[in-house]
Amino acid sequence: MVDRILDVETAHGVDLADLGLAAPDRVNYEAASWRDVRRVLRPSEVRRNDVFLDLGSGKGRIVLMAARYPFSRVIGVELSESLTAIARRNVATCRLRLRCRNIELVTADVLGYRIPDDVSFVYMFNPFRGAIFETVITQLIASVDRCPRAVQLILRDGANHDRLLRSGRFELVRTSLGPRPTREWREATAVRLYVLKPSRREDSA
Repeated sequence: MVDRILDVETAHGVDLADLGLAAPDRVNYEAASWRDVRRVLRPSEVRRNDVFLDLGSGKGRIVLMAARYPFSRVIGVELSESLTAIARRNVATCRLRLRCRNIELVTADVLGYRIPDDVSFVYMFNPFRGAIFETVITQLIASVDRCPRAVQLILRDGANHDRLLRSGRFELVRTSLGPRPTREWREATAVRLYVLKPSRREDSA
């Protein structure tokens, strides 16, 4: 329904095998909920210089939602150029409705993508798992330690919740459970907001 109202196409899933991009730990395109960001992020928590990064941005649904907040820049990184092209068309269609119009859509493999050191919000909806997820988290931590700042991570992927907490670097800020009737379904569709802060290094005596 939202796609029809906005005259965009973000809903239909895409099999990476059909794009010749299937590989271990990569996940097929599935649209996130239009409500994912709103469920855990309040507009008052976004400052003028904040930068939002969607890793695995697909057709741009979350990019469009983030651009309704007062971010200084919104970035979407997607493996498939064909999905990025759809995202560009969707952004062009909605541009006049967006609060942030500084939108950058990048076609890149996250394994080779350097996270910009001004990024302060990151979103992931299970675009990859396993070794790829581990590498991305390592890159994010490296960015924060290279350029000390707090980064908020919005994650709709309960399977990696424990991994983040075990790292000792991420703190859970809030959880929005899904609307499904059973606890299992609500956990599976939960959206969580974490904060990643610079490492505390004690001065050597």
